Amino acid sequence: MRDLDRVALALPGAEKQVEDGRPTYSVNGKYFAFHRRPRPDALDEKGGRLEDVLVFRVDGEETKELVLADPRGLFFTTPHWNGYPAVLLRIRDLKQLRVAELRDTVVDAWLTRAPKRVAREWLAEHG
Repeated sequence: MRDLDRVALALPGAEKQVEDGRPTYSVNGKYFAFHRRPRPDALDEKGGRLEDVLVFRVDGEETKELVLADPRGLFFTTPHWNGYPAVLLRIRDLKQLRVAELRDTVVDAWLTRAPKRVAREWLAEHG
């Protein structure tokens, strides 16, 4: 979670709000990643609601399908998110992502919400 904080908050205009210990990262008043509350559509092996689900915005259904196709199975979705441009990741699985992968995931999520001018300038500087 420290890496998530560091990466997300290094992006222009990114802000973090915490409610009940659950962070939400936003830019321009729009979230790009957040730690969601337990819901009945995401259950653990014993049928309990998952407490550690992060949501990351993606740039459309095609991108979502590409992310979900990762053979490691770290990213997932649930029926609640069908048709919505976001993927889910358990906090416990963050450690299986290299920092560069986490950075790409966060930056891609941020780009879906950042003002176009800010995103263009950031991309020109960082590739």
